[in-house]
Amino acid sequence: MGKHTGPPVEPRPLPRRRLLVLAVGVTLTVVAWGFLVWAAIDFGSQARSGEKLAWVFLGLATIGATACLFLALILLTRLIRTITSGEQEEAESRPVVPGGRRAAR
Repeated sequence: MGKHTGPPVEPRPLPRRRLLVLAVGVTLTVVAWGFLVWAAIDFGSQARSGEKLAWVFLGLATIGATACLFLALILLTRLIRTITSGEQEEAESRPVVPGGRRAAR
């Protein structure tokens, strides 16, 4: 029995809706992160010029930017895992033939 016997295995199509949702989520969180970083820089310059309330907004923008970047990384990891899950399932479904060319001699 050779390696290429048996019916061909059809790969499952990627879940397009899930990919779209994850890609949009990553995009939105990265855009929000950029906006919050820009706002934190602006609030930082205002705080250094003497506005007391700007320090509060600087802290909130920093926490928000950190949360957005963390969420973007989580969503990106899930997106990559969704894309590569079909390849892993395909590799797991192949039968393992013990030995090799030298073992068959």
